[in-house]
Amino acid sequence: MYEYGRTGNRAGSLGPMGTTYVHTCTLCEATCGIKVTVDGGRVVDVRGDERDVFSRGYICPKATALADLHHDPDRLRRPLVRTGRQWREAGWAEAFDLAGGHLRRIRRTHGKDAIGVYQGNPTVHNLGLVTYGQLLFRNLRTRNLFSATSVDQLPHMLAALQMFGHQLLMPVPDVDRCDLFVCLGGNPAVSNGSIMTAPNMRARLRAIRDRGGSVVVIDPRRTETAALADRHLFIRPGTDALLLMSLVNVLFSDDLVSRVPPLLRGVDTIRTAATGFTPAATAPVTGVDPTQVRELALALATTERAVLYGRVGVCTQEFGGLAAWLVVVVNALTGHLDTPGGSMFTSPAIDPVPLLARLRHGGGFDRFRSRVSGLPEFGGELPVAALAEEIETPGPRQIRALITSAGNPVLSTPNGARLEAATARLDFMVSIDPYLNETTRLADVILPPTGPLERPHYEIALAMYSVRNIAKYAPAVFQRTPEQRHDWEICVELATRLFPFGRVVRPAARRLSPEKLLGLALRAGGTGLSSRTLRNAPHGVDLGPLQPRLPGRLRTPDRKVDLAPRLYLDDVPRLRARLAAPSDQIVLIGRRQLRSNNSWMHNSERLVKGRPRCTLLVHPDDAAAHGLTDGGLATVTSRAGAIDAPVEVTDSIMRGVVSLPHGWGHHREGVRLTIASAHPGASINDVTDEGRVDPLTGTSALSGLPVTITPAAR
Repeated sequence: MYEYGRTGNRAGSLGPMGTTYVHTCTLCEATCGIKVTVDGGRVVDVRGDERDVFSRGYICPKATALADLHHDPDRLRRPLVRTGRQWREAGWAEAFDLAGGHLRRIRRTHGKDAIGVYQGNPTVHNLGLVTYGQLLFRNLRTRNLFSATSVDQLPHMLAALQMFGHQLLMPVPDVDRCDLFVCLGGNPAVSNGSIMTAPNMRARLRAIRDRGGSVVVIDPRRTETAALADRHLFIRPGTDALLLMSLVNVLFSDDLVSRVPPLLRGVDTIRTAATGFTPAATAPVTGVDPTQVRELALALATTERAVLYGRVGVCTQEFGGLAAWLVVVVNALTGHLDTPGGSMFTSPAIDPVPLLARLRHGGGFDRFRSRVSGLPEFGGELPVAALAEEIETPGPRQIRALITSAGNPVLSTPNGARLEAATARLDFMVSIDPYLNETTRLADVILPPTGPLERPHYEIALAMYSVRNIAKYAPAVFQRTPEQRHDWEICVELATRLFPFGRVVRPAARRLSPEKLLGLALRAGGTGLSSRTLRNAPHGVDLGPLQPRLPGRLRTPDRKVDLAPRLYLDDVPRLRARLAAPSDQIVLIGRRQLRSNNSWMHNSERLVKGRPRCTLLVHPDDAAAHGLTDGGLATVTSRAGAIDAPVEVTDSIMRGVVSLPHGWGHHREGVRLTIASAHPGASINDVTDEGRVDPLTGTSALSGLPVTITPAAR
């Protein structure tokens, strides 16, 4: 496949504008096929690849910004080294020696846990970071590993581990064959799926309705997805687990539970756990009318091809663990687990589950806890809500050095201001990142990797959650220059300076590049695909629709689905106590936007131009009650801090709820993000509270944050 030093791809074609290459957009989970036209070394056009077997020509506005990223004058190509408050460019050897020397000294003096690691979500789109990146970070053997997982999908992964035996076995909606799609806490019309890789979700949702089906959205905001739905139900943020438990209650009380297959274990235990969670009991807290709950339960139970989909709003709340568990329970009890049109498992060409088993790298939960707050480990990582306190608090295992990779935690984790202050106190910090941003400006060394168009791509991780089984390899569009390094090369060089076996890592990596590892994994996959096959199919290979995979896919000891793991049952009393605690306090939620995903996207003029989008959505009644006006400035205050944001008065938001998008907050000094700095916005994570977590999973409770809203003083 792709060899070091080569560029281009076999789908390249000459045209009047230049040469067009086939590639894949890696800016969100949709993984759309794109055609990139290059003329004179510059990207002059990015558009959808109509021959792509999955996306079939669809792209969203983010894909065109790949050109902006590639040519961004703010993007770093050479390492930066900080002396005091000044930065200077350095050669790679000097930067690696400096970073490796400091990390090695701190590790030798204070122990392996003195080095912390934070990985951002772009890691899953990066073949080099998925392979050699993990070789570096996992071999540090530090307990202080952190990632975006614990501000995102961790509860779904825990449910997969507990119920199916492996944390990667998260089922996805078979959206292309379902006749009832119920969406809870997600906005797939904007995200194009999330743990449901599905380009052009708008068309897929319309197709459900065109074939006589229906779409129901349950969300505190009338989202872009809700605008395409047959029905939208408002729900009080943070109460999804109560709604789901009331659905379970109705399924049993109204005799709607489908014939239980032998592979489901714990059905009677679930029946007992749901006692008392009637729709009438949950309605005062959730805000969802009991009649609507019963109608929804009946529809899910009697529609042959139906699925309940829960996403990030389900996860990032005080009952995120229970809510993610109950999504699976409802699909199982209604007969829609592992059935066409329901919640199904993929058959990827490269299956990480057996590969990880061969490498003896499996999942685990609560094998140790964070030093200060006692939050549980998951998959070898600690919840990122604990990162700041683990840096601040003296004692054994205190984090004294930090490696960040593909992430901007100052803007993406709770109480970014506290993390910002804590990070400034580190003995040493190194960032693998292409920008001098809100986080990396605090580093001592920045090691910039190549961009998405300068490296080949194969979607290993997200192929596990695709609504159709496909395989596609995309060679790099541009050859990296001699001054540049790929992410995996950076990780390999750091490993050579940190570990005794490092001297054998570099030559081994040159022989087995990530692309060659990919070829070996394809041969082990048993699908008959090879590197040559994919190289000769630049638009991808369609491996067909999702198929029933149980019990063969299960990794539980008895090859059964455990519907009632003990850790969830032990948490039900906490949920029951919430029934007696309705609240009318204003709460804050985030929101996803089509032109935004990661914070660097705000440095693209085409993505930020137009009317300001970092606005606080407020219901008209709440605006009147708190003296706020449309276009005016509001102060949002929580225990963690306060921010000012322009007000957008709209009835699309539920009463008692306000909403601010994530990823903004580019007002901090010392960044080199010219366009983003001109459109700073307010960071929602300057008010999110790192102390608010789901105690079961340790996931940050970002949704439903209690706040006060007042007119800004200025």
